[in-house]
Order: sequence, then structure tokens, then C-alpha cells
Amino acid sequence: MHDLTADLHMHTIASDGRLTADQLFLKASELNLDVIAITDHDTLGDVKGNIKRQKKYRMNYIPGIEVSTLYEGESVHILGYFKPDNVPIKAYTQYTKELTKKRIQRMKAFLTNLKTHYAIDVSYKAVEKKAAGLIARPHLAAAIHEKYPEWTKDALFEGPLGDQSKAYVASAKLSTIEGIEFIRNHGGTVVLAHPGLMSDRIHNAVLELPFDGIETYYPRHDELFRTVYKAHAADKGWLVTAGSDYHGIPNDSKHGELGDERLKGAELVQFLKKINA
Repeated sequence: MHDLTADLHMHTIASDGRLTADQLFLKASELNLDVIAITDHDTLGDVKGNIKRQKKYRMNYIPGIEVSTLYEGESVHILGYFKPDNVPIKAYTQYTKELTKKRIQRMKAFLTNLKTHYAIDVSYKAVEKKAAGLIARPHLAAAIHEKYPEWTKDALFEGPLGDQSKAYVASAKLSTIEGIEFIRNHGGTVVLAHPGLMSDRIHNAVLELPFDGIETYYPRHDELFRTVYKAHAADKGWLVTAGSDYHGIPNDSKHGELGDERLKGAELVQFLKKINA
């Protein structure tokens, strides 16, 4: 009997992941994960289907979401986790619907700006084809690369698609406090995602916000980050979580492989107790 392990941060085609929910469940079961939380960007995805899938794949599933927020103009991601029998599907469907509308408007403005400032001419239809769920910059990058192979993904995000680019269009995001309240008001547990990726300018201030937990074990956190976040969680009485941020992208340098980071032992017990409270 192995110790129970959980990967609490991963994505499917409902946002910017490459695998379907079925493919993800199968892969997780092959890797001997006992608990998974699917946390697609700004959508709960197929909660009802996933609750059925957990029986099929003998897996414990926690409904989750990764909400994109802004703190002083910078991106902060928040993970929300819900009890499987108490998921606010209606509220989040409405949220996703409104966000989808705003994202479409944003993408069309981005395309106009790219044509004006960078002579990059890509149709909205081409970008839409790359997205199965909510449309975002990675889908735009994929459509540009297909038409202009000389533009690599990294070059695009460092240039035309970057935050400092002339083509940049501000994202339609909640503030970080609004994001925390949105999850908590609908019965969710609120965890700060990959804090080590935040800029130094906002890092310490965000760590003082009222989260329930912090994603301590993360592929791009070194030992120093892990030690600091573990101590911070103990000081605040927060949960400690672990997530690979798996997207199913081959040779992905920005995220981990499924099961790379696993929560276990007392930390997992504490997390599950809070979710099911």
C-alpha cells in the first residue's frame, strides 16, 4: 500500500491544456496519483463528467479553477477548490460566459494592433481554431507561429504579445481581492498559485492577502522558495499545496509533468479535511 499522493494543479482542453479530461484521468491513474484537482483557467470545466470519471479511473477528484486576477496591474493566479457535492456551477458558468465575451473583444483588438504595429496579419478564425475553451494569448501565439514560423512562442511573448508591447491589450480580469472573495463567497478554498513567479514589486504585498493556502511545491520553485513558503504558511495558519501545473505540452519548460509535484502525508490530510469541511 503506497502513501496517498495528490497533484492539485493541472489543465485540460477546457482552457489551455492539450489533453481531454479522460486522457488526463487515465494518465493520472497510470502515474499512481490518488487525488487530482483539475484547475482550468477561469472555468470549472466538466465537473459532472469528472465526478463520473473518478469512479471509472478509481481516482479522487476535486473540482477546481484557476482564476486570473490583477494586483496593481500585474498578474496573480488564484486556485479555488470545491467540495464535489457543493460546486457553484451556475455562478461560475455565468462568470465564464461574461469573461468569454470580454476575451473575444480583447483578442479582436489584439489582432488589429498586431497588424498595425507588427505587420502580423492573422484572422480571428485562425486563433479560435487553436482554442477548445477560453481564448487566450497562447492560442494567438500558436496561430501566429503557424502562419509565420519564424516567430517562435518565446519570441512572441518577449515581443509582440508581451505586456510592454504596442499591441498589448489589458486583460479582462478581476482584482486579486475580488478573486479571493469570489471563490470564498461560493464556498471555495482559496490558494495562491505559484507565488515564486510573481514579480518582486508585488510579491510581499500579495503574500499578506487573506488566502487559505499557498502552492509551496511547484516545479519552478527552488528549495529556498519552498522553505520560505512553508514557514509563511505555518505563520499564517495556511494550507500547503502541491501542483505540477501540467498542460500536456511536449517539452514544456514553463510547467511541470503530471505528478512531478505531489502532496502527501499530514499536508494532504489537512488539505482534504478543509475541502470537505
